[in-house]
Amino acid sequence: MRVGARNDEGTGNIVAELLQWEGVVMGVSDIIAGFIGDMLDELGGSAEMQRSELANRFNCVPSQINYVISTRFSPEHGYIVESRRGGGGYIRITRVAMDPQRLIMHTVNAIGERLDLQTAGALMANLRQGGVIGEDVARLIMSAIGNSALRPIRPEERDILRASILKQILVNL
Repeated sequence: MRVGARNDEGTGNIVAELLQWEGVVMGVSDIIAGFIGDMLDELGGSAEMQRSELANRFNCVPSQINYVISTRFSPEHGYIVESRRGGGGYIRITRVAMDPQRLIMHTVNAIGERLDLQTAGALMANLRQGGVIGEDVARLIMSAIGNSALRPIRPEERDILRASILKQILVNL
């Protein structure tokens, strides 16, 4: 599949929709990660692309693509990345299947003491892609930990509460 191809099912990226609804502006890295994630979904979990082609598509430098791949598509996030540099170089990303319980525990351990809404959205997308939760559960969780639900809490404390709530939800799935 070419980098520019889109899925015509119209399902969209539910996590991105929820983040936008919460007023979170997605940065270029989030958009690139979402695009790559959509490609992986459409291609059955493995996609090959050229770094320069992605950089041109998103009007960014190739190092931005490297950053997204190293932070969002690492082995810790359930991916294998192969890369060949040079003129004919490519990046191949393959999603590694994890059993649901292992993916949940890995996610809980990755959360830490604080969790911003964008990172929470990325974690929900990962759980959805891993088949651990469906769209309805992801929507419910994102609503429960979103800025609207946490409005009574001071903004500087929301990330702490969000991390705690999400950990408890995941441990009890």
